[in-house]
Amino acid sequence: MADIEEGMMRKNTIGAMVLTSFALLVGLGAALQAMAQEAATPYPKMAPIDQYLMADRGAEIALARSAAPESISRDATILVLGRKGYETAVEGKNGFVCWVGRAWTGPFDWPEFWNPKVRAADCQNPQAARSTVPIVELRAKMVMAGRSKAQMVSALKAAYQNKQLPQLESGAMDYMMSKSSYLTDEGGHNMPHLMFFTQVKDGSDWGSGAEGSPVMSSPYWFFAPKDPSQMKGLPPILVFLVGVGNWSDGTPANMQGH
Repeated sequence: MADIEEGMMRKNTIGAMVLTSFALLVGLGAALQAMAQEAATPYPKMAPIDQYLMADRGAEIALARSAAPESISRDATILVLGRKGYETAVEGKNGFVCWVGRAWTGPFDWPEFWNPKVRAADCQNPQAARSTVPIVELRAKMVMAGRSKAQMVSALKAAYQNKQLPQLESGAMDYMMSKSSYLTDEGGHNMPHLMFFTQVKDGSDWGSGAEGSPVMSSPYWFFAPKDPSQMKGLPPILVFLVGVGNWSDGTPANMQGH
């Protein structure tokens, strides 16, 4: 029974991680279940802009750095969210970029897409910084300008068509190991983990979802597109998630405490 309860707790907690950030990406299973059970989302529209901003710039920088071990984040570029989008607060020198994702950096059909409480600390390696951070920056610019989800999707498709966004680089990954992140309202809200952005088509190639496997996966743009046309013009990206045992500060993760 203890093993079953522990397994259920781990599954719920990992489900809460699927963000995009990041990525923030969060809760594929929970999200699909919520969409099937509820006709209305808990956050049907964008909240006032101030609710997505952090008043304390220093606190946002510290939260962003906490995404990865200090040996990585201390020399990373740090982005903070301003009224026109993400802006550079600290120039780094190791190629990593750390930032605090909001819910609207997740899949467009996530019920919590407009949740103003989400604060997801990400620290992306150079490959992800070059190929996925530009996506996040464009999303933020659109949100801060008051654009709708449909307008955001259209802008992303146009940017790819006009080659204003780079294609995904091999080896793109993201540290999400902050004990201070808030990733979702669903169940356990956090767990230290790594995310890998890939062009893999079938998650089972990595053993995703297999019994006993620590690997989870989720599509980047939509959990479940209502129509194939929603994906037309967007490069397919499959995100793999692997939990780790410690927070970025080296302390053990207490899974039942989160």
